[in-house]
Amino acid sequence: MTIHSEHPFATPEEERDPLRRLRGRLPQPVTVWTTGRGPAREGWTLSSVLVADGDPAEVVGLLDPDSDLAAVLEPGTSLVVNLLAAGQGGVADAFARVAPSPGGPFRTGEWHDGEAGPRLDGAAGWLEAVVRTDPVPGVGWALLVRAEVLRAEVGPGTAGLVHHRGRYHVL
Repeated sequence: MTIHSEHPFATPEEERDPLRRLRGRLPQPVTVWTTGRGPAREGWTLSSVLVADGDPAEVVGLLDPDSDLAAVLEPGTSLVVNLLAAGQGGVADAFARVAPSPGGPFRTGEWHDGEAGPRLDGAAGWLEAVVRTDPVPGVGWALLVRAEVLRAEVGPGTAGLVHHRGRYHVL
């Protein structure tokens, strides 16, 4: 038996999509967008996120149209954008539905219901927002979600988690 230094079933580099390879070289913030309370909570991991300062400030994200979160976002929906911190990659994987989380993703990490939705304890920061328009379909394979930022908070000295070239990092 031979132990390979890389994934033995990975697509050979020369056959990989150049756009995906380029996108993988762009450091992306790791966030979990959440809404609802109690058993009606929903959440999903998003790394294609932009925060636009202004009056009003907005947060924009690209969301999987087949996600449970996409099904409940409509104008007027309150949500929380949780910026994950070092050590919270397991939370990101659970909410992206790429890692198991028996009992549902909200069983991974410590969560409490805030005014706009569930907040993750120990996150590097969070913002509360409200969806102002219907999500726009057909942005690549994603839905474009725009929400007005109502409130933002940064954790004390905690760096945000970043996804780069298929791995989590802290800058």
